[in-house]
Amino acid sequence: MLSDIYTELIAEHSQSRENRRPLEHATIVERGHNPTCGDEITLSLEVSDGVIRDAAFSGDGCAISQASTDMMIELLRGKTVDEAKKLAELFIDMIHGDVTDDDELDQLDEAAALKNISTMPARVKCATLAWHTFDTAIKHSDAQR
Repeated sequence: MLSDIYTELIAEHSQSRENRRPLEHATIVERGHNPTCGDEITLSLEVSDGVIRDAAFSGDGCAISQASTDMMIELLRGKTVDEAKKLAELFIDMIHGDVTDDDELDQLDEAAALKNISTMPARVKCATLAWHTFDTAIKHSDAQR
C-alpha cells in the first residue's frame, strides 16, 4: 500500500505541467545535470526580499528526477531562502539515509515519500538532482551579491 502511494506520487508529479514552464521574472537560473543517466533540469527562481516568490523548471529525465523537481518547487515556493536551504539539506540527508525520523521528515510534505530511494543507490542522484541544483543556484546568487 505504501509503495502504491509512492508510485502514484511519482507518476502524478513527473507528469505535472504546472511547474514545468518558463519563468518570466526569474532572478536566478541554474542548470543541473546528472551525467550518470542523462537527467537534466534548468531551475528558475524568482527571489525577492529573501523569499522564493515563484519557481519553475524545464528539462528531461527519469520519472524520479522530474517528480522530485516538481515536489521541491511546490515545497519551496513561498519559503524564505533560509527555510528553503534547510529543507533542501533535510531532503538530501533523508535520501542519503542520514535522517529517518518521520516527525522531522514531515517538514518535507509529499517529498518525504521519496525516502525509500535511500535503499536504491542508483536512483539517489536522480532524486537529489533538483535539490543540489537549488543549493548551487543559491550559493551562486550569494556569491554575486
